[in-house]
Amino acid sequence: MEIELRQEKTEDYRTVEELTREAFWNHFGPGCFEHYLVHIMRDSQAFVKELDIVALHNDKIVGNIMYTKAFVLGDDGTKREVLCFGPLAVLPEFQGRGVGRKLIEYTKAKAKELGYKAILITGDPEYYKRAGFVPAENFSIGTSWDTYAAALLACELEAGALDGCSGRFFEDEIYNIDQRPAEEFDKTFPPKEKITGLPTQARFNQLVNMNRPRT
Repeated sequence: MEIELRQEKTEDYRTVEELTREAFWNHFGPGCFEHYLVHIMRDSQAFVKELDIVALHNDKIVGNIMYTKAFVLGDDGTKREVLCFGPLAVLPEFQGRGVGRKLIEYTKAKAKELGYKAILITGDPEYYKRAGFVPAENFSIGTSWDTYAAALLACELEAGALDGCSGRFFEDEIYNIDQRPAEEFDKTFPPKEKITGLPTQARFNQLVNMNRPRT
């Protein structure tokens, strides 16, 4: 399948928000707020515009990835900048066809060119291990609330970048979504049914519960 990758343009914004809504609707829980996150992330100081990339098939936008700056606060008090991506969105009919993998690999290479050393994300390890991610616990890195989480994953862009980086990972505050404005924003889209009890939701809950204290 032919896929073109390029940076997101202003005129793409609503299309990307629509595809993000389609990609995540009912995935983690009933409905979703990821499209609102995309909407507000572009104005965040942590947003990395150069890594806001869309995937096109026959001139149609079918996927998107967005990055923000984050950091690891070391147990020794050292603060190390890293990257975080998400949402990574692909239209449902194009999922499982390598679009997400292309977006990840392209932006990993571009991030390295920009001088970034490592990426940390929260996601399903079964999917992201195919893109070179490993448990952050391998580097003694835990969550901001000081646990080792199965869903917290890391990828070095430069060998040894996370050596001696024992500490806690902090993503940008933009990910702490305010539910009220998110719900109001969702009303600007066509209504969609909210469903519970899906396998993806069960998997999400399973991963959420796979935590243990670092100490």
